[in-house]
Amino acid sequence: MSRIWESLYSKHGLAAKFIARELIEVSEGKRIPRISDFTEKLSLGRGTVQGALKVLEDLHAISLESRGHLGTFLKKRDVNLLNEIAGIGPLIGVMPLPYSRKYEGLATGIVEAIAEINKKSGLAFMRGARNRLEALQSRRYDFAIMSVLAAEEALEKSDGLEILRAFGPETYVTSHKVFFSNNMHKRINAGMKVGIDYSSADQANLTMLECAGLDVEYIELNYMHLYSMLINGSIDAAVWNADETRSLRTFPSYRFHSKKAQELAEKASMAALVIECDRQSIKKQLSMLDFENVTRVQQLVEEEKKYPHY
Repeated sequence: MSRIWESLYSKHGLAAKFIARELIEVSEGKRIPRISDFTEKLSLGRGTVQGALKVLEDLHAISLESRGHLGTFLKKRDVNLLNEIAGIGPLIGVMPLPYSRKYEGLATGIVEAIAEINKKSGLAFMRGARNRLEALQSRRYDFAIMSVLAAEEALEKSDGLEILRAFGPETYVTSHKVFFSNNMHKRINAGMKVGIDYSSADQANLTMLECAGLDVEYIELNYMHLYSMLINGSIDAAVWNADETRSLRTFPSYRFHSKKAQELAEKASMAALVIECDRQSIKKQLSMLDFENVTRVQQLVEEEKKYPHY
């Protein structure tokens, strides 16, 4: 058993877990709550609170300074250690596969923003917004990144989700276009075989809007296979984003003809951070992030002025 948990496996140690959670909110140099404040809020005895504070000091999670009638002040704290003692783990998120500079930049910005609030983080990568939502709701992750379009669709189907932050245009993808296997084609016509990935809310919704009223054959695919299926002629056309540089260089691509698809495409270009409504601790932590700096970092990575790391 680690030194930390050996010290915490006692009456005072168990109380220290609750007090650690309270002290995470106190900045260095500020006065901590009085003993009576802790006893009233946490329903603990004075001796237990005093013993818990000593446990935290012995573990070097905090350093306190008594200033007489002014109270006790927090000289120093180890936020990561306080989080561990309080049982608050790292913030774990899930987002699209980082195949583009834009996604790499977004991942880098999120990781740096979480580090700035003295939290550890982890990112997992998973294809398909609907797959990411399922993983979020099964509590495998604390937050999920997807487009505003996909997030709004999810909120319509579930009352338990919330968009904590919607980023601006072109933070998720630059744009979506229709890619064709044949240079002669400029729009989707009846009789075409059109690739569709139902796990991606954006790709599926935009595809069906662009094909509305046309007698086309939908070919279900994984978007990772889109390039090869266009190359070998398995499909005639498919909607995908313009950040897929290999496809953009190889195939002719055009904007949507459907007015509805054009309108929704902007929402599909905007990134959203989605959480579960009832996870108030997660919401509180993520609300502390400097979201403006997330997009600044993303831009620097896209411009190759900063190396991605995530």
